[in-house]
Amino acid sequence: MAVGSKLIGIGTGIVVRKLTDKALSQVWRKTKHQDPPSDPASPGTPWAEALSWAAASGVAMAVARLVATRGAATAKMKVTGRAPEGLEGPGGKRKTA
Repeated sequence: MAVGSKLIGIGTGIVVRKLTDKALSQVWRKTKHQDPPSDPASPGTPWAEALSWAAASGVAMAVARLVATRGAATAKMKVTGRAPEGLEGPGGKRKTA
């Protein structure tokens, strides 16, 4: 993989993570009417709150990563005409181990 592609991937990942964390925190505040746990692993954080935050942040980050990866792959395919290394092109089959 080219250095430029790696740098774009790292930069995109950082931005997407920050935006997702901010959005998730806002949703948490609106739905729970309190700040999200600052440290879910702390013994002072109730289990239900810690597990809820872990599940919500895990799903949010996985979806954000998928959106970012697909967006970057689509952009690269439009620019270069080729799928990024390690990803299949349009209509490709899922890779198995």
